[in-house]
Amino acid sequence: MLDRFFGLSEHGTNVRRELLAGVTTFFTMAYIICVQPAILTGRISGQKTDMDFGAVFTATCLSAALATAIMAFYARYPIAQAPGMGQNVFFVLTIIPAARELIANRMAEGTIHADETEPWQIALGVVFASGVLFLLLTLAGLRQVLLDTIAPSMRYGIAAGIGLFIAFIGLKNVGLVVVGNDHVGLNYHFGSPDLVVFFFGLLLTAGLFARRLPGAIFWGIVATTIFAIGLQHCLPYAPALIAESTVVKMSGLMTNFHVAQQVVAMPPSIAPTLLQMDVKNAVSPQMAPFILILLFMVVFDTLGTLVGVAERAGLIRDNKLPRANEAFASDAAATVVGAALGTSTVTSYIESVAGVEQGGRTGLTALAVGALFLLALFFGPVVVMVGSYPPITAPALVIVGALMVESVTKIDWSNHGESIPAFLILLGIPLSYSIADGLALGLIAYPVVKFLAGQARDVKWLMYLIAALLGIYFVMIRATIG
Repeated sequence: MLDRFFGLSEHGTNVRRELLAGVTTFFTMAYIICVQPAILTGRISGQKTDMDFGAVFTATCLSAALATAIMAFYARYPIAQAPGMGQNVFFVLTIIPAARELIANRMAEGTIHADETEPWQIALGVVFASGVLFLLLTLAGLRQVLLDTIAPSMRYGIAAGIGLFIAFIGLKNVGLVVVGNDHVGLNYHFGSPDLVVFFFGLLLTAGLFARRLPGAIFWGIVATTIFAIGLQHCLPYAPALIAESTVVKMSGLMTNFHVAQQVVAMPPSIAPTLLQMDVKNAVSPQMAPFILILLFMVVFDTLGTLVGVAERAGLIRDNKLPRANEAFASDAAATVVGAALGTSTVTSYIESVAGVEQGGRTGLTALAVGALFLLALFFGPVVVMVGSYPPITAPALVIVGALMVESVTKIDWSNHGESIPAFLILLGIPLSYSIADGLALGLIAYPVVKFLAGQARDVKWLMYLIAALLGIYFVMIRATIG
């Protein structure tokens, strides 16, 4: 039954491989389970939002499980979904303050009473409205047209750029690459326990992958977790010069990595955030720009992720992506579901490539990820232990990033009208720290460079329109909001 529905034989895979791929994808993105509540409640930023931590935790798991299940059954792609990084920060640092200002203005006008609504409820309404618009665009077929408009060289640039991006995320999160206000540099404290754990996982996983061991990334995560636990227990017994050093005592391994004290725990109630979005105030003119920005972010994030994963999995046929509209609709529905449950924009995760590298090719991989998010509700202590300590999962991101960069070999570097816009995407995605912004940079440049190169006939008219709209968007809207 699974073979017939998901087409396992057709894609040269089997149930075991798909499930292993799902487990791998889950653990590379499980960090969102503990990071999302910390961001939405303001614990990370220091700006209290009054959202309930436990409710956001449950909403995160449920929205990821439901959204990924929709992708699994409707689009049948090995792509997992969850609340997106970037959108959640924008939610807290930009949308909620704007909603707070809206409430203050309307209270002064007498159109809103005290305690009638909260800023975070209006922010959820903004997310909900952007999801509805997203769904309408998908049902109208506009996103499929957009996908078909992107040239192959641009797709290869997207895949390679995302590869650099997720590898950079891994290196940054683990602390090997340090990002300051005016520079990016290397952390030379290789004796730090965090970097020791990271290098152990990276070298072991690379070695296993080079030997073509099935499940190399997954087993690398398991081995690195065991190593981290062992190192944490052994360091206090090391010579005082080591055990008492600042590098060791202040490391994440000794301060933030906590071995799970129990395996099973009941999930917190979702009631404080369930269906609490304030759509009425969210669709006001003052909040409209934020709806459009979220719409832009999710459209191009999803587009880039879908192209990157599909390209790596070999799912694109004759320059077309089968069931692309179903994938887009799944992503749009995910945002609507997420807002209703009480979390920020839900989108497709590029970490899905980790599962693809383990052999995942169908929706069964996504279904396994969704099931694990449901289980995470009850096995929170174990999931948080693994997902909240970047040195355990960062090696997987670096390995996958290295594999994705292979796409640069498919770019036609002899045709600079194709290669330079693709290079702008390749470079723009990691340096802007945004798939959407990096993709927009290339989409603006592509028709202009092709026109000046005398290759205007190779560009579809829609690309010129997209470039113009993106230029207007960045100048008139994005630049004024930040």
